[in-house]
Amino acid sequence: MIVTQKALPRRTVLRGLGASLALPLLDGMVPAFAALRTTAAAPVRRLGVVYVPNGMMMPHWTPSTEGAGFEFPTILKPLEPYRSHVEVLSGMHGVESEGPHARSSTRFLTGVPSKPDDGSDLRGGVSMDQLAGRVHGRETQLATLELALDGRDFAGSCDDGFSCAYTNTIAWANDVTPLPMENNPRAVFERLFGDTGSTDPAIRRARLEKDASLLDSVTDRAADLSRQLGAGDQAKLGQYLDAVRDIERRIRMAEAQSDRELPVVAQPAGIPDAVGEHAKLMFDLMALAWETDLTRVVTFMMGREITGRTYAEIGVPDAHHPISHHQRDPEKLAKLTKINQYHVQLFSAFVERLAATQDGDGTLLDHSMIVYGAGMADSNSHASTNLPILLAGGGAGTGGRHVKYPEDTPLANLHLSLLDKMGVPVEQLGHSNGRLPLEPLSGV
Repeated sequence: MIVTQKALPRRTVLRGLGASLALPLLDGMVPAFAALRTTAAAPVRRLGVVYVPNGMMMPHWTPSTEGAGFEFPTILKPLEPYRSHVEVLSGMHGVESEGPHARSSTRFLTGVPSKPDDGSDLRGGVSMDQLAGRVHGRETQLATLELALDGRDFAGSCDDGFSCAYTNTIAWANDVTPLPMENNPRAVFERLFGDTGSTDPAIRRARLEKDASLLDSVTDRAADLSRQLGAGDQAKLGQYLDAVRDIERRIRMAEAQSDRELPVVAQPAGIPDAVGEHAKLMFDLMALAWETDLTRVVTFMMGREITGRTYAEIGVPDAHHPISHHQRDPEKLAKLTKINQYHVQLFSAFVERLAATQDGDGTLLDHSMIVYGAGMADSNSHASTNLPILLAGGGAGTGGRHVKYPEDTPLANLHLSLLDKMGVPVEQLGHSNGRLPLEPLSGV
């Protein structure tokens, strides 16, 4: 780090022709000499939640041994390169209730079960991400960000007797307000980095024709700013702008593909057909939101409960939900394992992206806490015990081991401990009955 006599404001943005672009944390944004005292001592922590639906093929998820040095099972194998930043947490349970799929997503971050309802009298509970967002949102542009791959047009494909609102989200603002999850990467990009102020398709097309890139309108400002920066910050700024430009390029490519292959009314512009490309776009946007400190709290549903999504790209053209009710059929078990592993593979690419992104004296991965898992264990039995949960990132100060907790440990206990790490102490969350010990492991 080059220590200068002046500093750029932390909220510095590039502006031009009505467009604005937030910047990552640059060395020049740290007051002279103060960085040497404070950056390493108090890194900004990020909280992420990645939810996968329809349970898990547990024999291929759970490590056979506890503690450090465990062997990564089939589903978790893509995460093995990041062993020191991954902790597998077994034994936790979710609160029981009716509606196996509705309860799985509703209770995941609230510790509160869903209740039978036709949509007129929803009842859940505030989710832990929203509690964190209320505090950290005071310092960021967005308090929280809610992402998804599936849309919300699934009427008739929800738990019997339960509103689809329960399976459409894992984020709740309070006990009666489920929050929508955005699955269109272009809409997410515009929310993060701005737009013309209209969602009219004609206006969007006019803007695309007028501007070859969002960054065209801020290029001169970027050049002026670059001249004020040291060599390290210049390189960091260049890499960041390249990443933003690449995401915009892929969003436009996805729009063009969607227009060619499907009627516009059937698929919103900007959503790729391929699950992998869609997920990568959303994960990249999640990483950029953290890198620019536009928000510190993100939830991402890689699938809604009862989703019938197919995975032809990995050789599984069958719908996910029916496969999850495998009845011990070897062919279905193999296909479910492939889907579960593919989800982890996509998540692993996100972890790799975080590990490669500098953030103060470390990386985004060092300063993040990401809960990855499902709201039910064995999908065939809709099991609520021994949920498949892992914690990725170094923000909690843990990693490199498999920990098995007593079978009566509520999942909400983990959330209370993570909120403590985020500086948001909460006395109780849903069915919690204490904190989950998250002790650092030395020598990993």
